[in-house]
Parts: sequence; structure tokens; C-alpha cells
Amino acid sequence: MIIDIVVNLWTPEVTRNYPAKLDPFWKWIKIYEETKAGIPIEEQIRRMDEAGIDRGLLVATTGGKPGSDEFFEKPYTLIQKVIEQYPKRFKGIIGVNPYQIMPWLKKLEHAVRELGFVGAHVYPHWYGAPPDDRAYYPFYAKCAELGVPIEIQVGHSAQQFLPTVARPMTLDRVAIDFPELKIIGIHIGYPWTEEMIAVAWKHPNVFIGTDAHAPKYWDQSLIRFINGRGQDKVLFGTDWPVIDFARAVKEIEALELKETAKRKLLMENAVRVFNLEKWV
Repeated sequence: MIIDIVVNLWTPEVTRNYPAKLDPFWKWIKIYEETKAGIPIEEQIRRMDEAGIDRGLLVATTGGKPGSDEFFEKPYTLIQKVIEQYPKRFKGIIGVNPYQIMPWLKKLEHAVRELGFVGAHVYPHWYGAPPDDRAYYPFYAKCAELGVPIEIQVGHSAQQFLPTVARPMTLDRVAIDFPELKIIGIHIGYPWTEEMIAVAWKHPNVFIGTDAHAPKYWDQSLIRFINGRGQDKVLFGTDWPVIDFARAVKEIEALELKETAKRKLLMENAVRVFNLEKWV
């Protein structure tokens, strides 16, 4: 079994609401045409099946200040409709937005307590504040209270109009202040991969998500970490459609990972970190 911890819903209902400022980025990573047309959920599932990916965590992403030309929100209620249609295929991750702390805290609690979402997600670059900024602390506290992990995008921002504010080491203070909280530094922390490894090694509650970067380009230090002392600390993700499902799986097979390490990467670590034992 393979579990992808970062999957995007890419239906026309979603993609038509992305801000135009993202168009150059979609073109740069060569998914502009599909972004403008959208990808039906049935086609998304077909591609998952083709790649052998059995489960996916659908992220209700949000970013930017509400009312600005950079704001976007993938409503968690829309994600929930897809989950209800395919309960054995998807679980939900609720995005949070620190520009409106109380409304998003209510969404977070409702999504987890009432709808069964299994984690939270935040894009620090969209808010111009690093992960250890106090604006995020209410969400960290709520996730710790609810017993769910939070995915935090670390590394460079990728979008040319957003400054990079989330180096992996900014998770250090968060991990110290919230030892009860499971923190997943997604996007590998690139180009500071070794810094991400160091933070994950230091803190029992910090993990690495491999999404958004094709496995063939992963640093050798990350591959060694997965194969050795970090075999319990790294979780598979694609950030689909940023990385194609089939490409990711094929390139992981070419990495010559130990079977035990590969099994943990692709499934077992996600089950443990997201408490998915009853789902799989």
C-alpha cells in the first residue's frame, strides 16, 4: 500500500479560483493547461490507480490575505464532499490562515472533530512570516489539543512574487514550544535539505514530507537518511499535480532503497504519524 500525504484536488471548481498571479508558476512547472481546464476527480483517481497509490490526504489549501488579489481558499467543505464520495481513497487536511485566526480555528476544530480530517496545513510564504512567528501559535496549540499533525511548507517559496521565509531551522523553536505536536516539514526543505534532516533528527516530533520535488532530484543525504537513521522520519508525498503520481513511484523504485525503509516511507510512517490505523 502507498499513502500520499500531500494531494491536491484539481477539479475545475477548484482551479478556476486560483489567483491569476499564479499563472506564471503553473507555466513554469508545466501544468498550466491542466490547471486552466481542471482535472476531474475520476481522472485523478485513475492516475492514482495507474501509479499504485491507494490512499491520499487531500489538502484544503489556503493562502494570502482575504480580500487581496493573492488570496485563495480551497474550501474544506468541498474536500469533504469528495471524501464522502470516496471514503476509502481520501482523508482531509485542513488549511489554516493566520490573517483570520478565530474563523480558521473554528474551521480547524470543525473539520477535525466533526468531519474526521486528520491534520492541518499552512503555507508560511503566503503570509510573509516564518513558522516560528507567534501568529501561527494558536493553530499549533489547537492541533496539539486535537491530537493531529500539521504540515508546514518549508524551503524556498517557489513562487517568484513570494519571499522565502520558511527555512527548516525555523521549525526548531516550534518543536521546542510544542513537544506534543507532530510537525511535518513538507517540500523537503529544499534547497536546505540537510538543515531539514538536522531538525528532524533533533526533535522526535518533527518529520519530513517529500512532496513537490521529483525523487530523481532528491539529495543523496536524504536518501541515506531514509535508508538509515531517518527511516521512521520521512513520509511520501507528491503535491500532485506538481509531481505526477506515476513518475514519483517509478523514480522511488530507482533509488535502491532498502525494502523496510521503502515500506516505511510509502505507508507505515504516514499511518503512525496521522493515526490512520483504522483506515488502512
